[in-house]
Amino acid sequence: MNGASSYSGLVDRAFIFILGTSVLLLIGLTGVMIYFLVRYRRSKNPNPAQIKDNVTLETLWTVLPTILVLVMFYYGWAGFKVMRDIPEDAMPVTVKAQMWSWVFEYENGKQSTELIVPTGRPVSLNLESSDVIHSFFVPAFRLKEDCMPGRTNHAWFESIRDGDYNIFCAEYCGERHSAMLSMVRSIPAKEFDEWLGVDTGPPEGTQLLAIKGCVACHTIDGSKLIGPSFKGMFGRTETVVTDGVPRQIVVDEQYIRKSIFEPNADIVEGYQPLMPAQGDLLTEEEIEAIIEVIKEL
Repeated sequence: MNGASSYSGLVDRAFIFILGTSVLLLIGLTGVMIYFLVRYRRSKNPNPAQIKDNVTLETLWTVLPTILVLVMFYYGWAGFKVMRDIPEDAMPVTVKAQMWSWVFEYENGKQSTELIVPTGRPVSLNLESSDVIHSFFVPAFRLKEDCMPGRTNHAWFESIRDGDYNIFCAEYCGERHSAMLSMVRSIPAKEFDEWLGVDTGPPEGTQLLAIKGCVACHTIDGSKLIGPSFKGMFGRTETVVTDGVPRQIVVDEQYIRKSIFEPNADIVEGYQPLMPAQGDLLTEEEIEAIIEVIKEL
């Protein structure tokens, strides 16, 4: 085990203790069972004796498991308490989960599709979901916490060394669940301060499509995914299904705008109605920018 967060060792110790205890119990119980099979087989004990009211044995199998469970509880609680006590000086980052992408927003409003953090500084996560339950999971940090629609969950970590660490969704959230991937990039504190302080302005073009999660379902190269590709879409005649009835439309600004606010009103034939409404997640300026990007593609 090679954890990369300040509390990963606590999680590892609890896991190793429980695993080691389980292995020892398996070996011990298997050995006793084999001994009894041999020692008290029918050929040696044709008339077995009834044993009852053994106070010593009954006390042992009550007290010893109780002590064992309490020790397991201690190891678990020691790690859990640290993971729930968020340091007051932790840097806040909002984690926004949606089908099927992650967006990370910093205090200064900067957004990224990857979680960039400074090595050696605690980071506080405010976990949100815009649609269904997702689970933010960074195995290297021993961190897993649910992102719930309608509420904000909290977690924290401190990366102890530079590197790139995988982010997964650990809660099945739909057809593209397995592709809901990102990275934690832990970089030196000075380099992070420079990155965070760079004012790149609002995201534009394909960067905006990535940050808003559009490319989780729509490609920009013409290939088929959950939804139709953005490439060559604008101005094209499409067959859509409206209230169960196929009809033809021309993809224009009005259609794109309606698809953002009412994505299941006119479904392109051959695709499933899986897209959640995006109107509350986009500003008017972002909607206009997305329309312009699709026009260019």
